[in-house]
Amino acid sequence: MAARAMRPEDWVRVRPEGLYVEPGNFFVDPGRVVETAIITHGHSDHARAGNGRVAATQATLDIMTQRMNRKPWRDCQALAYGERLQVGDVTVWLAPAGHVLGSAQVVLEYAGQRVVISGDYKRQSDPTCAAFELVPCDVFVTEATFGLPVFQHPDPGYEVTRLLHSREIYPNRSVVVHAYSLGKAQRMLALLRAADYQRPIYVAPIILGVCEIYRKHGIDLGDLRALDQLENNPGSEIILAPPSKPGEGIVGKLRDPLIVMASGWMTVRKHARGRGAELPLVISDHADWNELVSTIQDLAPEEVWVTHGREDALILQTQRLGIKARALSAIGNGAGAEQ
Repeated sequence: MAARAMRPEDWVRVRPEGLYVEPGNFFVDPGRVVETAIITHGHSDHARAGNGRVAATQATLDIMTQRMNRKPWRDCQALAYGERLQVGDVTVWLAPAGHVLGSAQVVLEYAGQRVVISGDYKRQSDPTCAAFELVPCDVFVTEATFGLPVFQHPDPGYEVTRLLHSREIYPNRSVVVHAYSLGKAQRMLALLRAADYQRPIYVAPIILGVCEIYRKHGIDLGDLRALDQLENNPGSEIILAPPSKPGEGIVGKLRDPLIVMASGWMTVRKHARGRGAELPLVISDHADWNELVSTIQDLAPEEVWVTHGREDALILQTQRLGIKARALSAIGNGAGAEQ
């Protein structure tokens, strides 16, 4: 009886620690402390402290060190995009993901097969990070954060124009833009500069620290100032701060600010109301529904594994394209049949 041909799920599978690559004995973006990890980017749900050996782009390593306020590993290796690394029997290299500064897709090559773990990604233009690259593969592991047809992100330049127009309508109100400190905040700054807003922008300390990493890597975000430099009556100055509960943080110290929330979730108005946002902006660092589907169409892999979000809808749509698809959570857990 002939031996069964090796399948990708025979060597890449889910374990309690995270996505495990057996012939290399390492994990990609593990959720628990492991000996060897490949990290796609610096957000805390992908990059955690305490692992033994870590490989990532230099920007991601810098971001992890800054955000964790300490050396978050025993040993590390910086990889340039396209640089090959042999880990056990697996060849590993990174390709741009277009998500945030330093974000990468992890490309795994073993036994004549190629698996691409995309991490978080987007395909909209963003000058603050390297653009997403299509990497032909046998298996594409895709996120599905916005994996429903309702999520169709508009032109971010148009959204920023709405912000600046609102600022003109309310010249005596400061504008507080809530945006996540890594990625979204820097993209908002770049969008404002691209819209020819060159005034100083006041930013929360946690955002300012990340912006320094961006500057180190050649991303100029213009005149940024710490919040303690803000005057008592800031007028229509723009302030950038992480999301907070209504009335907390910088918002609680200002008189009648215009509250802006920048997020892909602002497509759903109840999220805007829950954040107390007077002006919701649909600006996301993740692929929307159309980008998710078009990426799968462009790659046309043999199989797609879906994770991080609305799995069912994207799995169904992928199968309609004639491509096998299943939830990543099923890989290695005895659920090998196509869903």
